[in-house]
Amino acid sequence: MKIRTVVWGENVHEQKNKIVADLYPKGMHTCIADALNKNDDIEATTATLQQPEHGLTQERLAKTDVLIWWGHAAHGDVSDAVVERVCEAVWSGMGLILLHSAHFSKPFKRLMGTPCNLTWREAGERERLWVTSRNHPITRDLPDHFELENEEMYGEPFGVPEPLETVFVSWFQGGEVFRSGLTYKRGAGNVFYFRPGHETYPTYHDGNVQTVLRNAVRWAHNPMTRLQDVNAAPNVPVETAPEKIEERGPKLHQAGEEGYR
Repeated sequence: MKIRTVVWGENVHEQKNKIVADLYPKGMHTCIADALNKNDDIEATTATLQQPEHGLTQERLAKTDVLIWWGHAAHGDVSDAVVERVCEAVWSGMGLILLHSAHFSKPFKRLMGTPCNLTWREAGERERLWVTSRNHPITRDLPDHFELENEEMYGEPFGVPEPLETVFVSWFQGGEVFRSGLTYKRGAGNVFYFRPGHETYPTYHDGNVQTVLRNAVRWAHNPMTRLQDVNAAPNVPVETAPEKIEERGPKLHQAGEEGYR
């Protein structure tokens, strides 16, 4: 079975900025999907902000193994209902990969529970990405480091929780450093943040970046059956307790009554 991947793109800069449109005439999301579809084990399709429900209906997410998210100029335009839907899919086992300025996206901030802030500079400087976990599946077929001649700088401190693993660290021409590849587990879902991808530079045409994305899709994929009712918080009857007990003391809730949320 192929890994069913949806590449979600904000698709705003491509419509408004000629530089971005020239670099990505079919959109960054399509460029990424086309690169992934060169692999026999991945089936990538796209979705954008402008589509009904942003192209992420409940039915589509149920059939998505891995979701890739790129956003920048319109984080606030993303429906809170869709954000909650995405997070529930992650908690139930869908993989999620967040790219570049998606550090400020609603799904990432919701899943991290932190400001996700950083320092930045748009100067087209060189970025050198160092592999910090040489045997990690996401670094497969990569050299110890690779460079992007032009990128936007992101600098520490990065306001995110401590990751499970730091897979890449970046150095920028101006001297700053940044944790550029971070893995997390949220519920049953694997989450990967990957820093490169400023829209005015040809980052997603780069072979090493495409290798990272291909590896990340495979890493994020959870082949197990999705969990159901991930928000459930059932009131467990006394008679179903693993050990026999008797009720005692005052109680607030009646048997079967839902708790407060």
